[in-house]
Amino acid sequence: MADAEQPEGELQGRNVVYCGVCTLPPEYCEYGGTVRRCQEWLQKNEPVMYDRIWSPEALEAATASLSVEAQKRAAKDAQKKTAKAEAAEAKQVEKLAKSMITIKRIERNKKKYVTVVIGLEAFGLELKKVAKDLGKKFATGSSVTKLPSGGEEIVVQGDVSEEIEEFLVEKYKDIPEDHIELVEDKKKKKTTAPPP
Repeated sequence: MADAEQPEGELQGRNVVYCGVCTLPPEYCEYGGTVRRCQEWLQKNEPVMYDRIWSPEALEAATASLSVEAQKRAAKDAQKKTAKAEAAEAKQVEKLAKSMITIKRIERNKKKYVTVVIGLEAFGLELKKVAKDLGKKFATGSSVTKLPSGGEEIVVQGDVSEEIEEFLVEKYKDIPEDHIELVEDKKKKKTTAPPP
């Protein structure tokens, strides 16, 4: 019964480190798709933990208990995972290079405008959070709406297209300035035919 009793004093909590890339504990980063980036982050921010998990001695100790065939399979699987992660990363970089953010100024009524921002999701931004930031920054209504093509857009009340461009470049450093385009969309006026 002595084992079941609580020790005297305060209970101590554990300090768990989470990866800055995949947000998993570093021991589980190998199961995500960003192993190489996770290793770089861990080596930079937690070198002691990196040595415990990824040093050549630690890797050899982990595979020492495996049979020769299992070691070969593990090495082959590691190569496949690395190749797959590199391909996914290259695809993401290519997608970002082609992505454009379109900021449209749309005339609603005679002097009423809304500004629409399309294409932010390609840069990994949470649209609801960005919409909230835009609403606060410009003290206006801002919302996320779905597009018929399946994507989402942010609609901001008022003519703030140029200010939004400056805000996005300033606040979100991942967005290159040359990937933002401004478009003005006017309603076409109905033309009446001259009387005969």
